Amino acid sequence: MSDVRDALGRVGHDRLASALAACGRAEFTGELRVSGRPGGAFHLRDGLVVAARSPGAPGPDVLLLRSDRIDAERWADLVQESGGARWPAAALVARGYAGATQLRVVCVMALQDAAFAIAAGRVDACEHIAGTEPHAPVPVGEAPARLMQDTARKLASLATLPCPVSPEGQRPRPAPPTGRRLTPLQQDLLTHADGRRTARDLAFRVGRGVYTVTVEVARMLAEGFLECPGTPAPIPVRLPPHLRAVEHREPPPESPPVPPAAPTVLPRREPGSSGIAALAPSRHGASWKGFFRLRHQAAE
Repeated sequence: MSDVRDALGRVGHDRLASALAACGRAEFTGELRVSGRPGGAFHLRDGLVVAARSPGAPGPDVLLLRSDRIDAERWADLVQESGGARWPAAALVARGYAGATQLRVVCVMALQDAAFAIAAGRVDACEHIAGTEPHAPVPVGEAPARLMQDTARKLASLATLPCPVSPEGQRPRPAPPTGRRLTPLQQDLLTHADGRRTARDLAFRVGRGVYTVTVEVARMLAEGFLECPGTPAPIPVRLPPHLRAVEHREPPPESPPVPPAAPTVLPRREPGSSGIAALAPSRHGASWKGFFRLRHQAAE
């Protein structure tokens, strides 16, 4: 996974941060269109970012539809009543489907999530386009420097996880059951992870931010709930021979004790007999070799 850590927005973030900083200094109003993968666009007003969109992150409409506050049929009716507006905020509030504060929160979440998705991918070029208007702007824009600092923090946090993934890279699938309990989000991701969907695809499927889903997928990979078919198995570490643990061996069985040899008993010397004759071997005494050696010495 080290290649994922190295690739997570290292080049894209720097290039994007430089372009947005220039827009802030010039108090630019318009669109900063970013080409790349997944690419996207930032909308600025007087140098502040008021909206961002990317095919790599769910927009505010997807986040709101997946929140169960409004279904797709009613959403289509509101869009039609609003003259085809992609973000019928006034109608949503008037019909009681969402409050004004909630809509602002959803728009801020979508803005920050799109910035993360763009920076985490490949940034090829940035183009300034004047005279465009976003469909779901926030009332108070964000400074480009603060927005990119938050994006850099998310990229760094993701890269430090044990099994980091990129939003449009790995395609996880369920691993064998572990028996541990899952959170509602983990259960939802486990249901839709099929080995074909990336973290970005799962974010659209469950209606959650792509950063939140990418982090959760990385955690589930580390905890064994998910697995990636293309991820190689860990290589076992083999220690040098002098560092390997000594193999445990059972001690050999003890040999039975050997009884001591019987002491040599010499015949008793009778009065008047020769000392050599007294040393003559018997079946319980010394050997014949010792007897002849003593006899030879006496003859000399």
